[in-house]
Amino acid sequence: MSESVVDGIAAEFLHHANRGRRLVAVDGADAGRAARFADALAQAIAEASGDDVVRRSLGAVTEAELRSGTVEPFRAGEPADTATPPGPDSVLVVDGQGLLDDAVRGIWHFSVWTLAGDELPHSGANVIVDLADEGAPSRYFYDYCAIPPSVNRPGLH
Repeated sequence: MSESVVDGIAAEFLHHANRGRRLVAVDGADAGRAARFADALAQAIAEASGDDVVRRSLGAVTEAELRSGTVEPFRAGEPADTATPPGPDSVLVVDGQGLLDDAVRGIWHFSVWTLAGDELPHSGANVIVDLADEGAPSRYFYDYCAIPPSVNRPGLH
């Protein structure tokens, strides 16, 4: 994956959320693509900040499962899959489906929507990344004003 785009997104996140236990969500129509991007982003955040980065792939989870099984333990500093608890300035990077749904969108300090080709982006993401060529991802800027209100927008969240 191209380091410049991923590094730029990591730097943007760290600029806006540079202390505390921080939460990053990566979602997209293609779960595998989102997971690979989350891996690269977690690595870039760790390298840029020197902070501990905890990485989780969640799949499809309910709001209750997300909060009780992932978010609340991380915020409380409890170890999840490892014996080491997250430090006070750790970052949790998760990928999964539905992480940007209205019920849980406010959990995250930062969110990324991955897409490829003609997919519609998620309007709730901080950053949209086009991964049509995963070796050369690009930051995608979507102008919602350009879509006439009369257009049927299936899949647009």
